[in-house]
Amino acid sequence: MSTAAELTPSEAARWADRAGLPLPADRLAAVAATANHIQSVVSVLRELDFADTPPAIAYRAEEEKNDAAV
Repeated sequence: MSTAAELTPSEAARWADRAGLPLPADRLAAVAATANHIQSVVSVLRELDFADTPPAIAYRAEEEKNDAAV
């Protein structure tokens, strides 16, 4: 698994400015933490092996059996 360096608040400010979305200084840490969390979740998803998973087009909702048991 390759891990990227975590986004710092100053990098978050730079990327936000570059995207035309300047952030107030008091939001930078929260934005950086959120971006780092999203990156960690995405990196786990990238490791999953979906080789035997059929494409979504193969799913037929009308064929699903409803079971009210909990």
